[in-house]
Amino acid sequence: MSKAGALDLASGVGGKIDKTEVLSAVEKYEKYHVCYGGEEEARKSNYTDMVNKYYDLVTSFYEYGWGESFHFAPRWKGESLRESIKRHEHFLALQLGLKPGQKVLDVGCGIGGPLREIARFSLASITGLNNNEYQITRGKELNRIVGVDKTCNFVKADFMKLPFPENSFDAVYAIEATCHAPDAYGCYKEIYRVLKPGQCFAAYEWCMTDAFDTNNQEHQKIKAEIEIGDGLPDIRLTGKCLEALKQAGFEVIWENDLAVDSPQSWYLPLDKSRISFSSFRLTAVGRFITKNMVKALEFVGLAPPGSQRVQDFLEKAAEGLVEGGK
Repeated sequence: MSKAGALDLASGVGGKIDKTEVLSAVEKYEKYHVCYGGEEEARKSNYTDMVNKYYDLVTSFYEYGWGESFHFAPRWKGESLRESIKRHEHFLALQLGLKPGQKVLDVGCGIGGPLREIARFSLASITGLNNNEYQITRGKELNRIVGVDKTCNFVKADFMKLPFPENSFDAVYAIEATCHAPDAYGCYKEIYRVLKPGQCFAAYEWCMTDAFDTNNQEHQKIKAEIEIGDGLPDIRLTGKCLEALKQAGFEVIWENDLAVDSPQSWYLPLDKSRISFSSFRLTAVGRFITKNMVKALEFVGLAPPGSQRVQDFLEKAAEGLVEGGK
C-alpha cells in the first residue's frame, strides 16, 4: 500500500486539473448533487465529466488515507484494514479461477492497487480500464515500481464503450467501480461482449438493500451524502443490479450480501468511535489532523484553493457510509 505523505497529498489534489482551477472544478462537481440542488438525470447524462472531476479531486486523499486499493472489505476480528483488503482481492481472484498468463480486464481500476495484488497472486496479465488520466499516470508509475509493468497495462476509456473486440478476455472483474455507470445494463452488456464465451465476470458492487425506504427523509439524506462523497450518479438496489446482469446475458452463479456475515462491519474504518493505530489516518483524531493539515497547506499555497472543500465532501461521505451501513 502507498506511503503517501502530506506533500504528496497537497501536490496531488486536483489531479490533471490546473491548480488554479481546482476550486472551480469543486464548485461544478458539487452542483451535480442533491445537496446542492442537482438532479439524478444530470449526473447520469454528464457522468463522464462528473466522475472524472471527482477522481481528479479526491485521488490523492484516497491514497493518503486508504492506500492504493480504493475499496472496502468484510473483515475478521484482529485483521487489519490492509489484510482484509488483500484477502478480499485474493477471494475474487480465486472465485474467477485465474491462472498464469490469462488475459484479464479490471473495469474501473483506479490507480491499480487490486490489479497489482491480483496479478502477483495469480500471475495473470491484467489490463486496467480507467477514464481518468491522472489515475492512469499514477498507476503506471506504481506498476513500474513493483515490477508488473511488463505483464499489466492501462487503457484510458469509458466502460460504457469498451475499446476491445468481442471475446477478448478470459475473465473480467470490477471492484466497487461499475456503481459509477449511469446505466448498469449498458455497462454489463459491454463487459459481456468482450468476455470469452463461458467465462466469468466477478464484481463487488455498491447497492442499496431492501431496507432502503424512498419515503424516509433520513434514508434519502444518507444516500445523497454517499453520492456526492463518492462520485455516484445513483445508488441502485441490489435487485436492479442482478436484473441488469441477467438482461445483459449473464447467468448469475453466485450472489451474496457480504456485509451480512462479516464478523466486523465493512464501514468500521470510517467509524469515528473506534481507535486504530494501523489505520490511524482514518480515525477521528487522524481525520481532524488531516483536516487542519489541509487547511494549513492551502493557506501557505502548497495545496490549491478548494482542497478543504474536497476534504469536506469526503467527510460527508464517510458519515453517510457509516450511517447507511448501520
